[in-house]
Amino acid sequence: MSATFAGAARRLAGLMGAAWGWSPEAFWRATPDEAAALVDAVMGAGMGEAGEPADGGVLARLRETYPDG
Repeated sequence: MSATFAGAARRLAGLMGAAWGWSPEAFWRATPDEAAALVDAVMGAGMGEAGEPADGGVLARLRETYPDG
């Protein structure tokens, strides 16, 4: 794993594209808090315990509920 900013940004951009369909432009326009909120929602952060990783159904429901792409 790369410890550089570029390496971390590349991995996060890939995650956002694969999980939420974000384009590179959407990724770079988003704030860190917006990206973290999506990851936290899927991982169950802030609910007292870590949640299970989201499956395709959860991601599809999130995309349908929040179609701002």
